[in-house]
Amino acid sequence: MQRIHRPRGRRGRRAPEPALSPRPLLVACGALAAGALAVTAVWPGTPYRATTGDGHGRGMSQHGAFESAQDGWTAEQILAHYYPGAELGRIDPTLLRVRLQTQDDATLDAYADAGAIVADRVLEPGQVAHLTALPDGGANVVVTVGCDGEVVWQGATDDPWIYPIDLGPNRPSAEHLELCGGTGYRGALGLALEDGAPRTVNELDVEDYLLGVVPTEMQANWADKGAAEALRAQAVAARSYALAEQRYPYAQTCDSTDCQVYPGTVREDPRTAAAVAATAGTVLLRDGLLLRSEYSAAPDGGAPADIETFEVGPAPGDLRPNPYLAPAPAPRDPRVDAAEGPTAIQVEYQRIGGEQSAVGAPVGPELDLPLGAGTYQLFVNGVIVATDTLGAQVVDFDTLLSMLPENP
Repeated sequence: MQRIHRPRGRRGRRAPEPALSPRPLLVACGALAAGALAVTAVWPGTPYRATTGDGHGRGMSQHGAFESAQDGWTAEQILAHYYPGAELGRIDPTLLRVRLQTQDDATLDAYADAGAIVADRVLEPGQVAHLTALPDGGANVVVTVGCDGEVVWQGATDDPWIYPIDLGPNRPSAEHLELCGGTGYRGALGLALEDGAPRTVNELDVEDYLLGVVPTEMQANWADKGAAEALRAQAVAARSYALAEQRYPYAQTCDSTDCQVYPGTVREDPRTAAAVAATAGTVLLRDGLLLRSEYSAAPDGGAPADIETFEVGPAPGDLRPNPYLAPAPAPRDPRVDAAEGPTAIQVEYQRIGGEQSAVGAPVGPELDLPLGAGTYQLFVNGVIVATDTLGAQVVDFDTLLSMLPENP
């Protein structure tokens, strides 16, 4: 595995702005950050933190990430600074179960505009399923017209779950399950018992989960303020944190400030969705295990963490796969054979305006990054780098140098 090196010369308050603001990049010192990123942080035993106020100050400072991104740091550089010694790894599509603490001790009453499935029955649009947990692990089911309308069916099931009509990720809003009087959720909703008390659980793909978490834990409008890289760093940290959790027998994590704040779909935003998609499957590891990568709203920029004090979870290969998705394709060289079309760098160059863009005209051919990490091409005023992790992106010359083996 390749260690990711921290950027040289951490600024005092503000570093000079780079000639070109880099886009997401998870590569450093010539190695593609697709294996692991060693990290250290403080773990005195208290669970996580709230994002309101200043937070506990452990791990990545969100305000520090914001400033660093505005200074031109990539997501990889931000993560390497706050979690020194950690490794970046990859996971296949993975299911996550989240305890909805806001629904503790309640019945489960949910529907979807497009219909849903419960107890092997297909609910029509407008029908609502009401589940009450049974001691044997099943549930009583009552189906009504609307949340408070006439009963159309009732019975019992040993499968206490309400499913959307399609269990795949990134489904349209009409398929999301809605709680009566509450918010919407992607994936399935079910019931479990904890010491005889009912608990509502949301099972969904971890990428869908992050669509709700990232804009709640970090401001989506930071993307409009030159800090999109901070959002990408947040997506990686939040993904790692959730998957490293093992809080309950029936769910890995929860939806409150005890874990990460997850309000379902109500806070989703296209700017943070782009950060999630750009880092899809990327996680932080320590010694090959998922790092419970804490972060906070510490206002002073924070400091690098001691990841040896952070808890770790399972190895990526031990995660619960999403059976509704095929595994991610094996990494490939970002260059595409000419017969298959233009390369990723060529596509990005044309997208930003070609020779009329800020990078200007090319000054050489596409070249390989060390260790097969990807490719890059020099232009008059900048560089375009392509990696398997995050595609093609514009960076400045200093950023390119940070990705290459250290020079004497």
